Amino acid sequence: MYPGIGARKYPERAAVVMAATGETVTYGELEARSNRLAHLLRARGLGRLEHYSIFMENNARYVEACAAGERAGHYYTCVNSFLTAEELAYILVNSDSRVLITSEAKRAVALAALPLAPKVELCLIADGPGDGSGRIVNLNEATATFPATPIADEALGAAMLYSSGTTGRPKGILRPLPEQPPAKQLPIFDFLDKLWRYREGMIYLSPAPLYHSAPQAAVALTIRNGGTAVVMERFDPEHYLQLVPKHRITHTQLVPTMFSRMLKLPEGTRKQYDLSSLEIAIHAAAPCPAQVKAEMIAWWGPIIHEYYGATEGLGFTACNSEEWLAHRGTVGRVLLGKLHVLDEEMKAQPVGTPGTLWFETATPFEYFNDPAKTKEARSADGAMSTVGDVGYVDKDGFLYLTDRATFMIISGGVNIYPQECENLLITHPKVADAAVFGVPNADLGEEVKAVIQLMPGNEPDAAMAEELIAFCGQHLSRQKVPRSIDFEDELPRLPTGKLYKRLLRDRYWGNRTSRIV
Repeated sequence: MYPGIGARKYPERAAVVMAATGETVTYGELEARSNRLAHLLRARGLGRLEHYSIFMENNARYVEACAAGERAGHYYTCVNSFLTAEELAYILVNSDSRVLITSEAKRAVALAALPLAPKVELCLIADGPGDGSGRIVNLNEATATFPATPIADEALGAAMLYSSGTTGRPKGILRPLPEQPPAKQLPIFDFLDKLWRYREGMIYLSPAPLYHSAPQAAVALTIRNGGTAVVMERFDPEHYLQLVPKHRITHTQLVPTMFSRMLKLPEGTRKQYDLSSLEIAIHAAAPCPAQVKAEMIAWWGPIIHEYYGATEGLGFTACNSEEWLAHRGTVGRVLLGKLHVLDEEMKAQPVGTPGTLWFETATPFEYFNDPAKTKEARSADGAMSTVGDVGYVDKDGFLYLTDRATFMIISGGVNIYPQECENLLITHPKVADAAVFGVPNADLGEEVKAVIQLMPGNEPDAAMAEELIAFCGQHLSRQKVPRSIDFEDELPRLPTGKLYKRLLRDRYWGNRTSRIV
């Protein structure tokens, strides 16, 4: 998020444009604001490698809140803006944050969290008033007396993001920070710059929350390249398509649910927008059903690139459209880190056989203040790490994801990975979203359950459940077909694209501490 280079070259160029309101922050404004905030943080005693947190919806002040830390050598934690006060407090405490930057929209949650996070000595409200206590202060008022020029001891800072917590408590992912000037970025971002074809003057459309690692990195690289980041306050499929010709968008990054929702717009709506300015569209963060991906390539052309890589930075795979079409369903070949596909006894699996994915770690990391979780993610000799993803590699070296080990269903001794069934169900014209997981079965241990969010105008009744079960039966082996289907108005999918499946599954398992019935 470092704006210094762009501010010197083109201070009047738009750095950030909010998609709905058109509110614009120029490079000159971003430079001045982030410098003032960096001075404030220093004045409050935050030295290099110390921590603060940001808890806001996508807004025009978000980038400066990150940029201050990036130029002052701090770790800044971008917190999921949908968390409860208790969940926010956990991250504030766990991250050792001393300052919280929030917004008027998130004020109530933020203030409810503060009593549970006594180390937070200052709460800055980006667009709202303070309370006169000195602890809760308006951002502009707090920074008004500080210089718009850089602090004397600038140093590279970085985001310390948290895992999404879809399978347990979120964990802070800490990477070591070399002592270097902020104009020089980490090597991993040099790699992403080249891979994603970022360039000076690019115009990037960000439809996802800025607290998530992928849009956070993409917007940061856009700013470092002197581009303009058009930030959607929230994703809407037709509004996204409208923004591409309006701003002549060149680069973008999405998640598969966004693809699916755009594809389900009426054909006439989809075809009326000129998307020819797009040079590259990246997607990741969640599995993409093969049919959805194929339809997107047919619509947008071979500009769609996919990658797979955890926030932990264990390893990285990628593929372009041509490679994906030749290896349908792949998430690409390994570009960073050496991959090992291993069984439960840590023995290598043959080509084409699924196993847990272990990487000889591409970039060092640890889970902040959690040595036990760090050790759990690493092999006994410490040489490899995993986040529990399962997949296999084909004869050409392309990786295919099967599922997360934590969501594997064991039914009658048979291992079933639900992603295949989810990918199938989402292609049904009456299905808006789908979650598949194991639920208790006294005989089999677990049985396959699907929970469905229907497209508008469809009735969630027994006949619909039978139709969808029959549809699965036409394409999947019997043990993979859901034995029953329930319906929800909306599935708990994070705005980052990840399905919060644990919330659904836990309803069926109740207070059981074991999944063995």
